[in-house]
Amino acid sequence: MTQLAAGDTFEISATRIRMGIGWDKDAGAGYARTGRREVDLDATALEFTGTQLFDLAFYNNLATRDGSVTHQGDNQSGSGAGDDESVLVDLSKVHGPVDTIVLLVSSYMGQSLAWIANAYCRLVDDETDEELARFTLTFSIEETGAVLALLRRTPAGWTLHAVGEGVPISVPTEGLAKLTRFVS
Repeated sequence: MTQLAAGDTFEISATRIRMGIGWDKDAGAGYARTGRREVDLDATALEFTGTQLFDLAFYNNLATRDGSVTHQGDNQSGSGAGDDESVLVDLSKVHGPVDTIVLLVSSYMGQSLAWIANAYCRLVDDETDEELARFTLTFSIEETGAVLALLRRTPAGWTLHAVGEGVPISVPTEGLAKLTRFVS
């Protein structure tokens, strides 16, 4: 397994990969204690051809029309051990012109990501269940979303680029213009 930091790149040799995200709510969150709502993070995979959105998979659209990306279900609290949400990507099925897949996490209720703890993004070979790479968010992101990583198609295959940068996005379909700098 390779531990990634922002800016690192990892070559992907697997065909079917799973991007898992995990998080814990900040100990100060929770309406009963602080008046702040629970944090509901959502994993999203957005397919781009250049700067043009091709399709996306998230809690409200569980699969892309080319069948290459499938969201595995919505966790609204971050509770439980292991990945809280995951997105399965079959790189062999990605539509030909798609050259970038943005892996995004966002706070549905619009809370700052500073309200979470122990957040990570990991890349797993779905066929062997081997963890290929992990990107740990060890810093505080004040925005409501974060671009965790980019999957980029190259002539030699697919690579993962760790990003870990905050973006002001709560609902993926409403923040597309804020993502173009990552795909251009």
